[in-house]
Formats: sequence, structure tokens, C-alpha cells
Amino acid sequence: MDSKERVLITGSAAGIGRATAERCRAEGYEVIGIDREGDGIRADLSDPGATADALSKALHGGPITRLVNNVGIVRPGRVEDQSFEDLDLAVSLNLRCSLQCLQALLPGMKQAGFGRVVNIASRAALGKERRSVYAATKSGLIAMAKVWGLELGGHGITANSIGPGPIRTELFERANPPGTPATQAILDAVPVGRMGEPDDIANAVAFLLDARSGFVTGQTLYVCGGMTIGAAGS
Repeated sequence: MDSKERVLITGSAAGIGRATAERCRAEGYEVIGIDREGDGIRADLSDPGATADALSKALHGGPITRLVNNVGIVRPGRVEDQSFEDLDLAVSLNLRCSLQCLQALLPGMKQAGFGRVVNIASRAALGKERRSVYAATKSGLIAMAKVWGLELGGHGITANSIGPGPIRTELFERANPPGTPATQAILDAVPVGRMGEPDDIANAVAFLLDARSGFVTGQTLYVCGGMTIGAAGS
């Protein structure tokens, strides 16, 4: 298959990653997934060596010109409780892995004169209590995509970010236990009046991966049911 039709998705076994993989297959792409579980390439992406081995396997079948940096971890906690271990793990999985993946795929993208990179960030990058480490690393993803858009646009490569709001995934529910007042307050604040679904994010990813989206780069699309707009009423 043409390299332009191959897409690498990290964290592809569950939640947003799984929905994105399913949508990409429906769009006709060959999906190469990397995760600790599932039927793709299995690897602990928090480890640079394991990541390098997984990327080598992924590229064994040829260049890959589409990348979805989806894998991530959240360690909620008040600022005084956030540990350096939390920070190191979040930086490695949420940031280093994304950079490492792009660096591995970049030669093939440049040779093809085409590339699409989508970073799955978070609305928490705009500020959210108990998310010092998570918000910092997700903000980093947004910043890197902007730099990549500037550096790589001349090669036909775009880089954008998506900032999901509250999405019904296992990761969200671990960080925001269902039925608690704090979680209900989040849901009550969504202007469209419902929880987001993984398919909502997959739909946005599909747009940014499309070859026809080549004039969109360095941008952040918040898919959050309107939570970034501001409060309703006066």
C-alpha cells in the first residue's frame, strides 16, 4: 500500500485511540497501532527503548506518512501532591514518545513530500484543577505541533492538535469517578448538554489526516462540546 495511506496510532487499543483506528480503517487507511494491549504492536511506550523497537517494527512494511500521537497518562493531584515520578512519567509518555514517533516517521514523510501529524492534547491545557503535570505536558503537545507546522510545512507536512473535553473513556472515568459531585459539575458545564464520545474525537482526527486538509497546520481544535467558549448567561 502507498505510504500515504498508512497511519500510525499510539495508544490504539482503547478509548479515543481505538475509535480513531476504527475510523481510519473505515476511511481506507492501513492502521498500525502501538499499545501495551490489543492486536497491534505491543510495547510500553513510556520506555524509549521499547518505543524505538516498536517503531522499527511499524516501519518494517515501509514508510508511514500519517501519525496520531494519542497515547497518554493522567496522574491527578493537587500541586503539593504531584510527585517528580508523576512528572517524569507524563513527560516520557505524553511528550517524549510523540517526538520520538515523529522523528522515526519523518524521513518517509519528507521523501513522499506529504505528511499529517495529529497530537491528542486536552482541554486541560487551558487550565484544570488537580492537573499540574497533565496540563503541562498536554500544553507541550500543542506547542510542539505549532513548531512542527512551521518547520515542516515546506515539505507538505502538517501538524495539528486536538483538545478533547470530557470524553467517555476509561481514562476519563479513572480520573473523574462517575457519580461524584466533581464529575457531575464537569458534565453540567458542557453547553451541548452531553458527554463526549470517542467517535467525536475520531471524526476530528479524520478531518486533519485527510489529504485535502493541507492548508490547516499548527492549529488546535477543541472538541469539547463548547466548554472552551465560556459560561452561558450574563
